[in-house]
Amino acid sequence: MQDSNKLLQLLGIPFTALLSVIFGLLLVSFPLGIYVVFETNVGGDINFEYPLTHLELFADTDFYQIPLDVNIGDAFVILWSFYLVLFAIAVLGPKKDFLKTISPMISSGDYDARLNYMIGITKWFSILILVSVLINFVQQGIGIDIVPPLVDNDLIQFFYVSLAPLVEEFGFRLILLGIPIFALYSGRTSLKYFVQCLWRPDSLYITNPVKAIALIIFVSILFGFLHIAFEDSWSAGKLAQATASGIILGWVYLRYGFLASVLIHWAANYFIFSYATFISQANEISLQDAFSHSLMSSLEILLLASGVFSVSVLFIHKFYSRKKPSLEI
Repeated sequence: MQDSNKLLQLLGIPFTALLSVIFGLLLVSFPLGIYVVFETNVGGDINFEYPLTHLELFADTDFYQIPLDVNIGDAFVILWSFYLVLFAIAVLGPKKDFLKTISPMISSGDYDARLNYMIGITKWFSILILVSVLINFVQQGIGIDIVPPLVDNDLIQFFYVSLAPLVEEFGFRLILLGIPIFALYSGRTSLKYFVQCLWRPDSLYITNPVKAIALIIFVSILFGFLHIAFEDSWSAGKLAQATASGIILGWVYLRYGFLASVLIHWAANYFIFSYATFISQANEISLQDAFSHSLMSSLEILLLASGVFSVSVLFIHKFYSRKKPSLEI
């Protein structure tokens, strides 16, 4: 354990600094996204007043026939506000705020992610990016590219990637994971307890997580497959990356709850696109070129470094721990 403490102290300052910087960048992305949507020409021939019912999302339904006076800007603000509320909850709780939780990490390198959601969110978000980049690197080495679906308008694409975390986490994590996990591990049928366990599955007494992990893997494979299943979906190369992301998000949901999985998914979508879209508009370049911009490369390096430190800290905890295997990572 003494060796463990020394290693954690060695990692403490850089690990804390990286998580803090990522937290700051996540926070800045909120005003950045609003600015992009309402103060730039991101949509080209359309803007934030574009009717929501004209989106292809509703093309095959009768929803477009309903005379709703809702535009894409209104819907974006609703989504933006929802994520901001979740972000504020993550910063302040569940037991301590982010600053009070992260301060002891500077000297010791040790932490308890159960005290604050944002610690787990920043840590696992960086791990998700690290895993995604490694998968992409390996696949490119064998000639498999990840090609995103074509969306003609950058404003509509930004709206879709902002909507996806809420829809996909509700379906894949809350419904397909949360309900079966409750059925497997709960001995109570109280409605209040059911809702509590959907929000935080760690409210359940899970002594043997094998069934839960198997379910996470199954749902993650389904999550990955549905990313490539349709004609206008991602290319087949996305299967492995989306499946791995689903496993990480499923584990985060099991360990930290719905709030954390939604915000990590939000970070992987909205956060990254807000910076890329801002760069695209500021430099008058295409969104594709913006992802190759030096600022985006710097963000990627930062996230990769944080991912490496996060994995290292997890490994140290696991390697030196003499406790029985549990969910405490």
